[in-house]
Amino acid sequence: MTDPITYADAGVDIAKANTLVSAISRITKQTNRPGVMSEIGGFAGLFSIARYTAEMQHPVLVSSTDGVGTKLKIAFLMDRHDTVGIDLVAMCVNDILVQGAKPLFMLDYLSVGKLESARAEAIITGVAEGCKQAKCALIGGETAEMPGFYPPGEYDLAGFVVGIVDNSKIIDGTSIRLGHRLIGIASSGLHSNGFSLVRKVCFDVLKLTVDSHVPDLGKTLGQELITPTRIYTDTVHGLLKDLPIHGLAHITGGGLVDNIVRIIPQGFSVQIRKDSWEVPPVFSFLKQAGNIPDEEMLRTFNNGIGMVAVVPENAASEVIERLAAMNEKAFLIGEILDRGSAGERLIWA
Repeated sequence: MTDPITYADAGVDIAKANTLVSAISRITKQTNRPGVMSEIGGFAGLFSIARYTAEMQHPVLVSSTDGVGTKLKIAFLMDRHDTVGIDLVAMCVNDILVQGAKPLFMLDYLSVGKLESARAEAIITGVAEGCKQAKCALIGGETAEMPGFYPPGEYDLAGFVVGIVDNSKIIDGTSIRLGHRLIGIASSGLHSNGFSLVRKVCFDVLKLTVDSHVPDLGKTLGQELITPTRIYTDTVHGLLKDLPIHGLAHITGGGLVDNIVRIIPQGFSVQIRKDSWEVPPVFSFLKQAGNIPDEEMLRTFNNGIGMVAVVPENAASEVIERLAAMNEKAFLIGEILDRGSAGERLIWA
């Protein structure tokens, strides 16, 4: 007979997980909003949508799920874990904002090889901060301890958001017309896309570390790469109050090349002027260091544009002025053209 073996001996500490739930509960309470009906620790999160549907004729729930991707590797290298939660919320929330939805609540999933309470609290604190920026509640989630599944010190982080919009106010691009203008709203940098290429260039080619000071960036490499993704809740709904927004595109994986054409009706083409916006230094740095072709840059990264709005020509100036009043950098980057019988969907000018 062997000595008795417990779950903790196998690498799963239930007591530590239960203690963490109490800490997470305190963190998530900071994100509560009207509608939250449950506390962290139950089997499921409860949220009442009654007050949000009262003035809607046909309420529609809008959902999205995403993760942070290999940007997590930067957090591991820096041993900094309080910002990737913001990235998680941003990647989910920005995807429902483009439909005109208001975010209601978020769920997260954190899986680790070994549960380290301080690190887990930092991660969830970041998720909560993202939820506060997005104006949604963090009403539940899962923390899974899976021994032997991840290298020491590593984890994965994913999430799911639900929002709501009246059917008559859904933004789906169907009202986009010839001559409409494209307004690009600035990103905060790389956001959370293209980090496999970023790491290839910075760590394999240049042999840098996250502590390396990069003169072109005016900061360390880690400080640049860990910068959280922008959350555009206030920006988008500030525009939707009284301005004609006929299309919105979140510029994530696929860059400007793939994401804008997703919302444009088949009969039209999109013309984008390459030199019409400010490109943050990190993109020029990566392009030069990795000898990355223009097409690859435009398909992999946001290149300084995190969100694109499609608006009527006569509203473009007012939209840009409104964005400036909200301290957003915004640029007139293109327009909608007639595609014709054999025209390209995307034209660079």
